[in-house]
Amino acid sequence: MWTKFPAWQVFLWWHHFFLLWSTIEGQTRYSIPEELKQGSVVGNLAKDLGLVVSELYPRKLRITSDAGKQYLSVDLGKGELVVIDRIDREELCGQRPSCVLPLELVIDNPLQLHRVEIEIQDTNDNSPIFFTKEKVPPLSREKIISVELLDVNDNPPVFSQPSYTVYVKENHAPGKILFSISASDLDFGENAKVSYSILDSKVQDVSVSSYVYINSDNGSIYSMHSFDYEKLKVFQIQVQAKDQGSPSLSSNTTVHVFILDQNDNAPAVIYPSSAVLGSLSHQRMPRSAKVGHLVTKVTAVDADSGHNAWISYKLAEATDASLFTVNLYTGEVRTKRAASEQDDSSQRLLIEIKDDGEPMQSATVTVSILLEDGLHEPILDLRQKTAEPSRKTGRITVYLILSLASVSVLSLVTFLILAVKCMRNSSSSGSCCMRRSDCDNYKNPNRNMQIQLNTDGPIKYVEVLGGDMMSQSQSFRSCMSPMSEYSDFTLIKPSSTTDFTEVISVLDASLPDSTWTFESQQVSKT
Repeated sequence: MWTKFPAWQVFLWWHHFFLLWSTIEGQTRYSIPEELKQGSVVGNLAKDLGLVVSELYPRKLRITSDAGKQYLSVDLGKGELVVIDRIDREELCGQRPSCVLPLELVIDNPLQLHRVEIEIQDTNDNSPIFFTKEKVPPLSREKIISVELLDVNDNPPVFSQPSYTVYVKENHAPGKILFSISASDLDFGENAKVSYSILDSKVQDVSVSSYVYINSDNGSIYSMHSFDYEKLKVFQIQVQAKDQGSPSLSSNTTVHVFILDQNDNAPAVIYPSSAVLGSLSHQRMPRSAKVGHLVTKVTAVDADSGHNAWISYKLAEATDASLFTVNLYTGEVRTKRAASEQDDSSQRLLIEIKDDGEPMQSATVTVSILLEDGLHEPILDLRQKTAEPSRKTGRITVYLILSLASVSVLSLVTFLILAVKCMRNSSSSGSCCMRRSDCDNYKNPNRNMQIQLNTDGPIKYVEVLGGDMMSQSQSFRSCMSPMSEYSDFTLIKPSSTTDFTEVISVLDASLPDSTWTFESQQVSKT
């Protein structure tokens, strides 16, 4: 057959054959699974083929494939063969047991040709395909069956919280909502419908239903009346949630209700005790008292709590504000300076007591302080009395005064009648009806006249006595109960020159006042 071609053509063919044989450097093979992500590295071609990475771009390295679609590319900067498109084995090779993707790698200057094979491994990415015969009746049939599941009441209601805490201000308006609770049921239909109720319990021996009630449909809890913190500070409500299933299921929860204090109580004075009863409090202080002398102490309490019960004391008014001071926190009344002879014997203090609540509540107490000279009690001017007597005590005082005046007049009239009768008998008989000494005493019948303060249990009385037997037989007394407004008598010492009418006037000016105490009586008697 060589005779058919010229010799030069045969020579040229063999030349090209040897040249092509010399350019094919060899073959490289990689194995990868199908469905690799784009950008996945198949292998390092530069390293595996012994190429210099920096020469790949100048020598124009390129890849060709017989598949007609470019699935792979070379990263010229790294010399790596990477995936640039989805590779599906079943699409490339179908059901063939082996699937190879051939590639040709061409490099110029000098020209080199490398063959690269990529083996695509199968992965389980397709569901099974059923092999069927055409024109043959099927051996199976499909039918849809609907199955309806009926709910059984097997879930009890569940509260959103295991327990609840509610804070309510005292004096909360009745009928207002306090709190709302909720419960859910995992069942269906009637089995999931929930109703609420309050389980019976006691709050201060009273049924809790008298304090609150609950809306059975939505779980809202309302107050039946306002709450008083001073009487009730905390209580519990047991609430039950029950479904409508058969048999019904239920669950319980506890609602803790805390009453918050409001400043609704004014301070109450507990000392001095007379101020508690609404009367004027009388205290005594020696005029010789020095600076800082404790005169008295005002004590008050507040039924509220916390800041609402913090109490402070303040001197609001005073006869002489420079003489006394009141401690802001203790209520102690002390002298601010030493008393002098120019200070009034009767000092009046108006002390204001305030709490720390909002709004602020306050009370006042009036204290009357009597300045004493040594151990002697001052005789008060009744016109300076600041406390008005009550109708009952005032009436008793009037009765006592009238009684005392009646007894005094009666005694005086009796004494005068006896004196006139004695004088008539003396003129008719020419002799005195009494002994000389008695006649002498009669000339000065009030020579040994005295007024004496006596006590008989709770009864205090004044007794007027004379120095002789007749005067003593005509003595009179005035008694007073400690419940009367005035309870102090001034002891008038015996005087040989005291006139009887002067004694009566002194008695009237020395009527007892509300500063009388048992101790002052003892001092007078000594």
